[in-house]
Amino acid sequence: MLLFRAMSALLSYPSEDMRAALPEIAGTVQVSSFLPARERRNLLDLIDELGRGDLLAAEERYVDLFDRGRALSLHLFEHLHGDSRERGEAMVDLKRVYAEAGFDLSTSELPDYLPVVLEYLSCRDLGEAREMLADCAHILAVVARSLIARQSRYASVLQALLVLAGEEPVDTAQVPPVREHREALDRDWVEQPAFAGAAMPGEQALKASDR
Repeated sequence: MLLFRAMSALLSYPSEDMRAALPEIAGTVQVSSFLPARERRNLLDLIDELGRGDLLAAEERYVDLFDRGRALSLHLFEHLHGDSRERGEAMVDLKRVYAEAGFDLSTSELPDYLPVVLEYLSCRDLGEAREMLADCAHILAVVARSLIARQSRYASVLQALLVLAGEEPVDTAQVPPVREHREALDRDWVEQPAFAGAAMPGEQALKASDR
C-alpha cells in the first residue's frame, strides 16, 4: 500500500529527494480512504512543515528528535531490548521474515528501523500489515507520546500508524508538553528498555511461519 511507503519517507532523514517527493506524498495522503480526516490533516501539516524553510533546519530538527535519545528512537527493538544480545537475535529473526517474503533489504539501515518496516509493509497485504503494526502498537504509542510532548508534527505519522493498527491514537490532551534538556536526553540512553520481555514486531508472523 502506497500509504505505508509515504509514511516511511516522512520518517526518513530529510533530503532533497524526499522534499521533491512531498507533493506526491501529499497526494497519497489526501486520497487515502484508510485514515480519518483528522489524521490526514495532521500528516499534511507535517508535509507542509518539511517542505518549508532551509533543508539544513529540517535535518537539524530530525537529528535533535530521533538521534539523541532512546525515547524517540525509530529502531523498534531498541525499545524492547536496548543494546542487549536479544536485540541481535531479534534482528536475525526479522531479516528472516523479510527474506521469506522476498523483501530485499538493500538499505544500510537496520531491519528494525521503522521506515524500513514500513517499506516492507507497503509490499504486503493490508491484513498482514495491520497485524504487524498491532504487534508493535505499544512501542508506536510510546514514541507518539514522546513526540506529542515535544510538540512535534512527526507525531502525526505514529498516530496514523496506530489508527491503521486498529488502535486508538494517543489522546494529545493527556500528554503534558515538556522542554528537553541535555540531562533528559542523556538519561534516555541509559534507561532500561521500555518493554523488556514484550512481544517483538512481527513475532506473530514468525510463529506462523514455524508451524
